[in-house]
Amino acid sequence: MADVQLSVDLRTITGKKVSALRRDGILPAHLFGKETESLTLQASTQEIVHLLRTVGGNAIIDLQINGESEPRPVVLRGVQRDPVNSALLHIDFFQISLTEKLRSEVPLVLTGEAPAVSVYGGVLLQNLDRVTVEALPADIPQRIEVDVSKLEEIEAALFLRELDIPANVEVLGDLDQVVAKVAPPKLAQEIEAEEAAAAAEAEALALEEGEEPAEGEEAAEGEEAPEGDTEKSE
Repeated sequence: MADVQLSVDLRTITGKKVSALRRDGILPAHLFGKETESLTLQASTQEIVHLLRTVGGNAIIDLQINGESEPRPVVLRGVQRDPVNSALLHIDFFQISLTEKLRSEVPLVLTGEAPAVSVYGGVLLQNLDRVTVEALPADIPQRIEVDVSKLEEIEAALFLRELDIPANVEVLGDLDQVVAKVAPPKLAQEIEAEEAAAAAEAEALALEEGEEPAEGEEAAEGEEAPEGDTEKSE
């Protein structure tokens, strides 16, 4: 059963003209998939914003293309945003088969409190924030929780093989990867040494920038560079 339903229309406007659609509150979309005809679509921007806020990246969506009798099962496969204001520009849907296994990335979310941090002042590091899995679409989890309460000592680590992952979900990749670990706290002298080194580097850089030019390289006081030597930028 799908997690959510979404209604879309076929899109005939392409190219630079799609900017007019966005101004009217319509978001360009694209549907593709294995043995699926690629289609250009459009949807309400407001509905897509709501969709992105309420479902995870691996949610199964019943995509109803207006004019078709049955919805298509799809998952999100790409969201394009404006790099300046993060406004939605485009979205991609991937049509799936509910009876065929699918590969997808699942986020790893740290939960709990590590005693090595609260008791010994260690620093909790997350080395891996997502993992690739393979399973039937309905079995792919939205997230995998990583319980860090098991990290009781400094330098303790949790490995991918130790996570609680459903039996019907196969993790792809090296199971010996470290997901999270507790690093020792920085000692006061280490911090002071780092600060001293940074100050010395800054002082050396300042001296280098203020170094007097070599003999013969110094321009006469008040002399300007010839007009023909000035670079123009186009």
